[in-house]
Amino acid sequence: MDKCRKCNLLGELAQPFGYVYHCGCGFFSSAADAWQKAGGYTWVFDYLAPRFRMVFDSLPVYFNYRGRTWLIEFWKGQYGINAGAEIGIYHADRLLSESEYRTAHFQAAGETEMLPCSLQLCLENGACVNISDRHWWLTAFLPGVFSRPCDLCLKATVCFCNSEMLEAFYRGLCRTGYPAERITVQNLCLSFTFHQPGKTHYGFPTRLRRWLSQCLNRMYCRLFLWVTRPFKCTEDRILFLYYYIPFCFRKLMRLRRFHRRCHRKYGCRRPKCCRSLRPQSGKKQ
Repeated sequence: MDKCRKCNLLGELAQPFGYVYHCGCGFFSSAADAWQKAGGYTWVFDYLAPRFRMVFDSLPVYFNYRGRTWLIEFWKGQYGINAGAEIGIYHADRLLSESEYRTAHFQAAGETEMLPCSLQLCLENGACVNISDRHWWLTAFLPGVFSRPCDLCLKATVCFCNSEMLEAFYRGLCRTGYPAERITVQNLCLSFTFHQPGKTHYGFPTRLRRWLSQCLNRMYCRLFLWVTRPFKCTEDRILFLYYYIPFCFRKLMRLRRFHRRCHRKYGCRRPKCCRSLRPQSGKKQ
């Protein structure tokens, strides 16, 4: 297949799972209508992440705006064999006290509430990936790249609909301990760099899980590169897994959760039901 067909095929494969493949840059990002939007966000997601080999630094920013508590959170780290970053925009249905932040459920920003934002993820070797969009969950995931969260640098920009929301977010960001002199505001856009997280005290079990998860991530990342060593570009590596090692392809896409949803939707327990999602272009091969 030529490059155009490969990219179209990868787009078809990623679309049911809530992702978009950026052919020119070789990374995945989340779609605006991704099914994950219905799940919203709660702090437990971050707490349980190391159990699923997701090890990241996070910066949650809570602020009150027009009768509701909003949360704009920033993540950077290792997601299985993918290095990546995220910007998530959520809000509660009312004003919350600080004691409720870790127990409340936040719903994703709606169609009219999404904000223009951009992120630049810089790796330890100096390579960077950029993405900008009006979104509720802006992401970038680089397959086959391993990195420690502390070695990643996230440069984020969020544009707000008015000065009231901008000021509320600015105050929330300062409350996290982020230095005010390192925040840049231009018109209604706020930019800052998330490199070193604040003082986060993990208990021994969490530190152990994070360390074990990173050991597995490093091993699987090296295994991915070794198995796909005849290929150089990301499209060829991923399509090789899709056609010849579909189990590894699902692991790469972190599709286990979707896999179960698919089984419930079609009312069976066999993985064969997911084969109905194979795009037409894939069947011809």
